[in-house]
Amino acid sequence: MQSKIKPYVYSIVLTLAVGGLSALLTAGNMNIYEKVTMPPLSPPSWLFPVVWAILYILMAVSFARVYIKRKNSPRMRRNAIGIYALNLVFNFLWSIFFFNCGAYLFSFIWLLALWIIILIMFLNFYRTDKTAGLLLLPYILWVTFAGYLNLAIYVLNK
Repeated sequence: MQSKIKPYVYSIVLTLAVGGLSALLTAGNMNIYEKVTMPPLSPPSWLFPVVWAILYILMAVSFARVYIKRKNSPRMRRNAIGIYALNLVFNFLWSIFFFNCGAYLFSFIWLLALWIIILIMFLNFYRTDKTAGLLLLPYILWVTFAGYLNLAIYVLNK
């Protein structure tokens, strides 16, 4: 039983650590919401950390489910690790580009690449474990919404 829990714990800790480090590195620049023209449907700034914490946990659980199911196929397990790690890297760097660099157009293009990575991850995970795939749907939806916000901020503030 404990061997099935470890992947969940490791995955959640790693994913929250990546998200936490990203938040820590961008905390000094989160005040852009007070400085830029925001598009319609912009949520209050307090909502972002709440949503991201939930999304990080959902994606970590999704990854752990796939990791456990692919224990008999080292190649498939490496593929899952690779796409998940790539997702975390792109996710981490987006906030640096957006908040710290103020590179709104570049951030939007980066976010499109992240969205494609998430879609590939969703399809890959869904084939292995339907629940794991479905756990990624809120992430896809939120990043789609983030894309709207990112592009709108670029357009409204150039």
